[in-house]
Amino acid sequence: MYRYDEFDAAFVAERVEQFSDQVRRRIAGELTEDQFRPLRLMNGLYLQLHAYMLRVAIPYGTLSARQMRMLAHVARTYDRGYGHFTTRQNIQFNWPKLRDVPEILADLASVEMHAIQTSGNCVRNVTVDQFAGAAADEIIDPRPVAEIIRQWSSLHPEFLHLPRKFKIAMTGAPNDRAAVKFHDIGLMAQANRSGEVGWAVYVGGGLGRTPMVGKLINGFVPHEHLLAYLESILRVYNRYGRRDNKFKARIKILVHEEGLENIKGQVEEEFAHIRGGILTLPEEELDRIGAYFAPPEFEDKGVVRIDVEREKILDPAYGRFLSNNTFPHAQPGYTAITVSLKPIGGVPGDATAEQMEAVADLAQTYGFGEIRVTHEQNLVLPHVALADLRAVYDGLAAAGLAEANAGEVTDMIACPGLDYCALANARSIPIAQDISRRFAQPERAGEIGKLKIKISGCINACGHHHAGHIGILGVEKKGTELYQITVGGDGTENAAIGRILGPGFVADEVPDAIERLVDAYIVRRESADEPFIDAYRRLGDGPFKEALYGNG
Repeated sequence: MYRYDEFDAAFVAERVEQFSDQVRRRIAGELTEDQFRPLRLMNGLYLQLHAYMLRVAIPYGTLSARQMRMLAHVARTYDRGYGHFTTRQNIQFNWPKLRDVPEILADLASVEMHAIQTSGNCVRNVTVDQFAGAAADEIIDPRPVAEIIRQWSSLHPEFLHLPRKFKIAMTGAPNDRAAVKFHDIGLMAQANRSGEVGWAVYVGGGLGRTPMVGKLINGFVPHEHLLAYLESILRVYNRYGRRDNKFKARIKILVHEEGLENIKGQVEEEFAHIRGGILTLPEEELDRIGAYFAPPEFEDKGVVRIDVEREKILDPAYGRFLSNNTFPHAQPGYTAITVSLKPIGGVPGDATAEQMEAVADLAQTYGFGEIRVTHEQNLVLPHVALADLRAVYDGLAAAGLAEANAGEVTDMIACPGLDYCALANARSIPIAQDISRRFAQPERAGEIGKLKIKISGCINACGHHHAGHIGILGVEKKGTELYQITVGGDGTENAAIGRILGPGFVADEVPDAIERLVDAYIVRRESADEPFIDAYRRLGDGPFKEALYGNG
């Protein structure tokens, strides 16, 4: 895990001191809210519907146990005892008092954390596959490159005032678990015929008002030239991206209106000028950063396989956890564990201070002190010995964190919606809770299999509804909260945007509507092994539209 150098530490400490003075002047009335707004946004502080919200950066979703304990401290000391993990692998505190924010930032700085560039028209937190450095299918651990991108993009003088916010996602595996094609820039590791590793670069993806799947602009950019290529893309975007209309300011609109080939030609021309210059990464620098992400010292604990079917008979709850919440590890005798933050009837992505501390303790004892945050609002312990699995499960169960639903119907993404967000049109959390309760029975969830439901409270799509197998979008119509339902979205390497099947539903009708979709799938699937998304692609809209609205 990366450690701050002297520059990092001094820079963050200086920012805390600056913001402390800015807060003092705001409270004293020396700054108006209009004057204070750009200052607070530079430090991740938003004004939500009811209170301020502080968004804390978790670069590439990687945390140490020490850092998680500090997040628990912030939740308990300055907030209402919990935090909300987001789809950008960050954490949000929804109720801090303005006067306390400088102290919060100082506490975070003491464990090498900050809130810089978690808002504003700049390069935001780079997100990666939550199993990076552990996954058995991985070509390369993307986190060293993500750290280099973080250093390059932090306070970049050209890119602090882009036409609009800018998001980058990466995966080091051929199986995309980071939704890279729905980002302004998406990066997927590739190996060429010589065995050299580089990056396929996608550009112009995004959700929100105008959802688009990213387009391949370059199939192979070598490591050493990646920063130069990214800088070339950003320069072209900064030059031509619209600043007269924020709804048309994202790079996806530029790519759509100008055409990929036109944009690619300008990027390649820019790249030809800067390639080989100061942005070229020497091998020793790649090695230096990579050393921070070296695998832990794995031990042979004598267990290389667990009989999951036997465990399901002996302890069904534990057996379900093994089936759903463990992930194949590159190291024999180890696994990665998804810690679900989606208890039945709970708020997706929320964790109490006590739960954060419990995860930190388990990571420290059984997981080399490392924790990940997923873009699907869960946590991951990336390196757990199979021999320690039962102990970890028992510890999670004691903390209320052993829900065995990773990837199932109740493992939903949901934005904060109208319960918190000033931009929202409708509530997201109650819809997620109602659906969760409807499908609470493990047998029912197991019958359905893998199904991703994603819920947004407005068109900004913070809940990634466009990329859900079933997506739910809250809208407001004549004072009534309605929910549009989409089907067929996919956030993997087979990226697709869900299709709206018809008119929206009022809140009370949504769980029934989802159940009708699920029933239509179960009746028509070719086998119990055919996932919902595969069945939809085979069957098309017809059966699902009929399930929602009948033949009329």
